[in-house]
Amino acid sequence: MDFNKETIARFGIATKGFVYTLIGALTFMAAIGSGGSKSGSDDALQFLKDNIGGTILLGIATVGLVAYVFWRFYQAIMDPDKEGKDLKGIGNRIGFFSSGLFYGLMAFSAFTILIGSGSKPGDSQQTLIETALSKSFGQLIVIIIATIFLGRAIFQMVIAYTELYNKKVKAQNLDPKLQKLMITLGKIGHTSRGIVIGVIAFLTYRAAFYYNSEEAGSTKEAFGFLQNEFGTFVLSLVALGLTIYGIFLIFNARYRDMKRV
Repeated sequence: MDFNKETIARFGIATKGFVYTLIGALTFMAAIGSGGSKSGSDDALQFLKDNIGGTILLGIATVGLVAYVFWRFYQAIMDPDKEGKDLKGIGNRIGFFSSGLFYGLMAFSAFTILIGSGSKPGDSQQTLIETALSKSFGQLIVIIIATIFLGRAIFQMVIAYTELYNKKVKAQNLDPKLQKLMITLGKIGHTSRGIVIGVIAFLTYRAAFYYNSEEAGSTKEAFGFLQNEFGTFVLSLVALGLTIYGIFLIFNARYRDMKRV
Protein backbone atom coordinates (compact mmCIF):
# COMPACT_ATOMS: atom_id res chain seq x y z
CA MET A 1 0.00 0.00 0.00
CA ASP A 2 1.34 3.42 -0.96
CA PHE A 3 1.13 5.67 2.09
CA ASN A 4 1.01 8.80 -0.07
CA LYS A 5 -1.98 7.56 -2.06
CA GLU A 6 -3.75 6.51 1.14
CA THR A 7 -3.14 9.93 2.72
CA ILE A 8 -4.40 11.74 -0.36
CA ALA A 9 -7.52 9.54 -0.49
CA ARG A 10 -8.35 9.98 3.21
CA PHE A 11 -7.72 13.75 3.06
CA GLY A 12 -9.92 14.08 -0.01
CA ILE A 13 -12.82 12.06 1.41
CA ALA A 14 -12.64 13.98 4.69
CA THR A 15 -12.69 17.31 2.83
CA LYS A 16 -15.76 16.28 0.87
CA GLY A 17 -17.36 15.35 4.18
CA PHE A 18 -16.44 18.71 5.69
CA VAL A 19 -18.03 20.60 2.79
CA TYR A 20 -21.27 18.60 3.01
CA THR A 21 -21.36 19.02 6.79
CA LEU A 22 -21.05 22.77 6.31
CA ILE A 23 -23.75 22.84 3.59
CA GLY A 24 -26.15 20.89 5.77
CA ALA A 25 -25.39 22.83 8.95
CA LEU A 26 -25.80 26.26 7.33
CA THR A 27 -29.10 25.21 5.75
CA PHE A 28 -30.38 23.61 8.96
CA MET A 29 -29.56 26.77 10.90
CA ALA A 30 -31.45 28.84 8.32
CA ALA A 31 -34.44 26.49 8.49
CA ILE A 32 -34.77 26.77 12.28
CA GLY A 33 -34.11 30.52 12.28
CA SER A 34 -30.69 30.45 13.92
CA GLY A 35 -28.65 32.22 11.27
CA GLY A 36 -27.02 30.44 8.38
CA SER A 37 -28.53 30.34 4.90
CA LYS A 38 -29.78 27.79 2.39
CA SER A 39 -26.47 26.83 0.84
CA GLY A 40 -24.91 24.98 -2.04
CA SER A 41 -21.23 24.12 -2.26
CA ASP A 42 -20.24 27.57 -3.55
CA ASP A 43 -22.12 29.25 -0.70
CA ALA A 44 -20.41 27.03 1.87
CA LEU A 45 -17.00 27.76 0.37
CA GLN A 46 -17.75 31.49 0.32
CA PHE A 47 -18.83 31.22 3.97
CA LEU A 48 -15.37 29.87 4.79
CA LYS A 49 -13.72 32.74 2.95
CA ASP A 50 -15.81 35.37 4.76
CA ASN A 51 -15.06 34.25 8.32
CA ILE A 52 -12.07 34.45 10.67
CA GLY A 53 -9.22 32.32 9.37
CA GLY A 54 -11.36 31.67 6.32
CA THR A 55 -8.63 32.12 3.74
CA ILE A 56 -6.52 29.44 5.39
CA LEU A 57 -9.49 27.09 5.84
CA LEU A 58 -10.63 27.65 2.25
CA GLY A 59 -7.09 27.02 1.03
CA ILE A 60 -6.99 23.71 2.91
CA ALA A 61 -10.44 22.81 1.56
CA THR A 62 -9.32 23.61 -2.00
CA VAL A 63 -6.30 21.32 -1.68
CA GLY A 64 -8.53 18.65 -0.13
CA LEU A 65 -10.99 18.82 -3.02
CA VAL A 66 -8.11 18.44 -5.48
CA ALA A 67 -7.02 15.40 -3.47
CA TYR A 68 -10.52 13.96 -3.78
CA VAL A 69 -10.49 14.51 -7.54
CA PHE A 70 -7.17 12.65 -7.71
CA TRP A 71 -8.66 9.79 -5.70
CA ARG A 72 -11.73 9.51 -7.95
CA PHE A 73 -9.65 9.48 -11.13
CA TYR A 74 -7.29 6.94 -9.55
CA GLN A 75 -10.28 4.73 -8.72
CA ALA A 76 -11.56 5.03 -12.28
CA ILE A 77 -8.25 4.35 -14.03
CA MET A 78 -6.24 2.08 -11.70
CA ASP A 79 -9.22 0.25 -10.16
CA PRO A 80 -7.84 -0.25 -6.62
CA ASP A 81 -11.26 -1.51 -5.46
CA LYS A 82 -11.15 -4.32 -8.08
CA GLU A 83 -14.41 -3.29 -9.74
CA GLY A 84 -13.31 -5.22 -12.81
CA LYS A 85 -13.98 -4.85 -16.53
CA ASP A 86 -17.45 -6.36 -16.75
CA LEU A 87 -20.48 -4.17 -17.43
CA LYS A 88 -21.09 -3.41 -13.74
CA GLY A 89 -17.43 -2.67 -13.06
CA ILE A 90 -17.10 -0.37 -16.06
CA GLY A 91 -20.29 1.43 -15.01
CA ASN A 92 -18.92 1.99 -11.50
CA ARG A 93 -15.61 3.25 -12.86
CA ILE A 94 -17.38 5.65 -15.22
CA GLY A 95 -19.25 6.86 -12.14
CA PHE A 96 -15.94 7.46 -10.35
CA PHE A 97 -14.65 9.39 -13.36
CA SER A 98 -17.77 11.57 -13.64
CA SER A 99 -17.57 12.21 -9.89
CA GLY A 100 -13.98 13.35 -10.41
CA LEU A 101 -15.13 15.80 -13.08
CA PHE A 102 -17.90 17.16 -10.83
CA TYR A 103 -15.61 17.70 -7.85
CA GLY A 104 -12.97 19.08 -10.18
CA LEU A 105 -15.44 21.87 -10.98
CA MET A 106 -16.04 22.32 -7.24
CA ALA A 107 -12.28 22.53 -6.63
CA PHE A 108 -11.95 25.11 -9.41
CA SER A 109 -14.80 27.10 -7.88
CA ALA A 110 -13.08 26.94 -4.48
CA PHE A 111 -9.86 28.22 -6.06
CA THR A 112 -11.59 31.14 -7.81
CA ILE A 113 -13.33 32.10 -4.55
CA LEU A 114 -9.98 31.83 -2.76
CA ILE A 115 -8.28 34.28 -5.12
CA GLY A 116 -11.34 36.52 -5.26
CA SER A 117 -12.28 36.07 -8.91
CA GLY A 118 -15.13 33.60 -8.60
CA SER A 119 -18.55 34.05 -10.11
CA LYS A 120 -21.59 34.57 -7.96
CA PRO A 121 -22.24 31.39 -5.94
CA GLY A 122 -24.77 29.08 -7.54
CA ASP A 123 -24.44 30.49 -11.08
CA SER A 124 -22.49 27.63 -12.66
CA GLN A 125 -25.26 25.04 -13.11
CA GLN A 126 -27.82 27.56 -14.39
CA THR A 127 -25.20 28.85 -16.84
CA LEU A 128 -24.59 25.29 -18.04
CA ILE A 129 -28.31 24.73 -18.65
CA GLU A 130 -28.64 28.12 -20.37
CA THR A 131 -25.71 27.29 -22.66
CA ALA A 132 -27.17 23.86 -23.46
CA LEU A 133 -30.61 25.29 -24.29
CA SER A 134 -29.01 27.76 -26.71
CA LYS A 135 -27.64 24.91 -28.84
CA SER A 136 -29.24 22.68 -31.42
CA PHE A 137 -31.02 19.80 -29.68
CA GLY A 138 -30.45 21.78 -26.46
CA GLN A 139 -33.71 20.59 -24.94
CA LEU A 140 -32.65 16.97 -25.47
CA ILE A 141 -29.25 17.69 -23.92
CA VAL A 142 -30.90 19.13 -20.80
CA ILE A 143 -33.22 16.12 -20.57
CA ILE A 144 -30.14 13.88 -20.68
CA ILE A 145 -28.52 15.95 -17.92
CA ALA A 146 -31.70 15.66 -15.83
CA THR A 147 -31.76 11.90 -16.39
CA ILE A 148 -28.17 11.62 -15.20
CA PHE A 149 -29.16 13.47 -12.02
CA LEU A 150 -32.14 11.14 -11.61
CA GLY A 151 -29.86 8.14 -11.99
CA ARG A 152 -27.54 9.52 -9.32
CA ALA A 153 -30.49 10.09 -6.99
CA ILE A 154 -31.69 6.51 -7.44
CA PHE A 155 -28.14 5.25 -6.91
CA GLN A 156 -27.95 7.07 -3.57
CA MET A 157 -31.08 5.23 -2.44
CA VAL A 158 -29.66 1.92 -3.66
CA ILE A 159 -26.50 2.56 -1.64
CA ALA A 160 -28.56 3.33 1.45
CA TYR A 161 -31.00 0.44 1.34
CA THR A 162 -29.25 -2.61 -0.11
CA GLU A 163 -27.36 -5.38 1.65
CA LEU A 164 -24.40 -4.70 -0.63
CA TYR A 165 -23.84 -1.43 1.24
CA ASN A 166 -24.01 -3.16 4.63
CA LYS A 167 -21.56 -5.82 3.46
CA LYS A 168 -19.12 -3.17 2.28
CA VAL A 169 -19.11 -1.52 5.72
CA LYS A 170 -18.87 -4.84 7.56
CA ALA A 171 -15.99 -5.95 5.33
CA GLN A 172 -13.83 -3.27 6.96
CA ASN A 173 -13.66 -5.40 10.16
CA LEU A 174 -14.66 -2.54 12.42
CA ASP A 175 -15.90 -2.80 15.97
CA PRO A 176 -19.59 -3.93 15.82
CA LYS A 177 -20.82 -0.73 17.48
CA LEU A 178 -18.85 1.40 15.02
CA GLN A 179 -20.16 -0.72 12.14
CA LYS A 180 -23.74 -0.11 13.28
CA LEU A 181 -23.06 3.61 13.60
CA MET A 182 -21.51 3.78 10.12
CA ILE A 183 -24.47 1.93 8.57
CA THR A 184 -26.97 4.21 10.31
CA LEU A 185 -25.13 7.41 9.37
CA GLY A 186 -24.75 6.18 5.81
CA LYS A 187 -28.44 5.34 5.41
CA ILE A 188 -29.59 8.71 6.71
CA GLY A 189 -26.95 10.62 4.77
CA HIS A 190 -27.37 8.87 1.42
CA THR A 191 -31.17 9.16 1.70
CA SER A 192 -30.96 12.93 2.22
CA ARG A 193 -28.46 13.31 -0.59
CA GLY A 194 -30.68 11.23 -2.85
CA ILE A 195 -33.65 13.49 -2.09
CA VAL A 196 -31.65 16.63 -2.90
CA ILE A 197 -30.28 15.21 -6.16
CA GLY A 198 -33.78 13.99 -7.06
CA VAL A 199 -35.13 17.52 -6.65
CA ILE A 200 -32.27 18.85 -8.79
CA ALA A 201 -33.27 16.31 -11.46
CA PHE A 202 -36.89 17.50 -11.29
CA LEU A 203 -35.84 21.16 -11.61
CA THR A 204 -33.65 20.28 -14.59
CA TYR A 205 -36.49 18.39 -16.30
CA ARG A 206 -38.68 21.44 -15.67
CA ALA A 207 -36.08 23.70 -17.28
CA ALA A 208 -36.12 21.47 -20.36
CA PHE A 209 -39.93 21.34 -20.48
CA TYR A 210 -40.33 25.12 -20.24
CA TYR A 211 -37.17 25.80 -22.27
CA ASN A 212 -36.06 28.16 -19.48
CA SER A 213 -32.74 27.84 -17.62
CA GLU A 214 -34.15 29.83 -14.70
CA GLU A 215 -36.32 26.83 -13.81
CA ALA A 216 -33.17 24.77 -13.14
CA GLY A 217 -31.18 24.84 -9.96
CA SER A 218 -28.46 23.25 -7.87
CA THR A 219 -28.43 22.26 -4.19
CA LYS A 220 -29.42 25.71 -2.94
CA GLU A 221 -32.44 25.88 -5.23
CA ALA A 222 -33.37 22.31 -4.28
CA PHE A 223 -33.47 23.39 -0.64
CA GLY A 224 -35.69 26.31 -1.58
CA PHE A 225 -38.04 24.00 -3.48
CA LEU A 226 -38.29 21.62 -0.53
CA GLN A 227 -39.15 24.48 1.82
CA ASN A 228 -41.71 26.04 -0.53
CA GLU A 229 -43.45 22.77 -1.44
CA PHE A 230 -43.13 20.69 1.73
CA GLY A 231 -42.42 23.16 4.51
CA THR A 232 -39.63 24.14 6.86
CA PHE A 233 -39.82 20.89 8.85
CA VAL A 234 -39.00 18.77 5.80
CA LEU A 235 -36.20 21.14 4.83
CA SER A 236 -34.80 20.85 8.36
CA LEU A 237 -34.82 17.05 8.20
CA VAL A 238 -33.12 16.93 4.80
CA ALA A 239 -30.52 19.53 5.82
CA LEU A 240 -29.80 17.61 9.01
CA GLY A 241 -29.50 14.43 6.96
CA LEU A 242 -26.99 16.11 4.65
CA THR A 243 -24.98 17.15 7.71
CA ILE A 244 -25.02 13.52 8.81
CA TYR A 245 -23.85 12.52 5.31
CA GLY A 246 -20.83 14.78 5.77
CA ILE A 247 -20.10 13.25 9.18
CA PHE A 248 -20.40 9.78 7.63
CA LEU A 249 -17.79 10.72 5.03
CA ILE A 250 -15.42 11.98 7.72
CA PHE A 251 -15.80 8.67 9.59
CA ASN A 252 -15.31 6.86 6.28
CA ALA A 253 -12.10 8.80 5.66
CA ARG A 254 -10.80 7.62 9.01
CA TYR A 255 -11.88 3.97 8.92
CA ARG A 256 -12.13 3.02 5.23
CA ASP A 257 -10.11 -0.05 4.29
CA MET A 258 -7.29 1.19 2.06
CA LYS A 259 -5.34 -2.07 1.76
CA ARG A 260 -5.76 -2.13 -2.02
CA VAL A 261 -4.66 1.46 -2.61
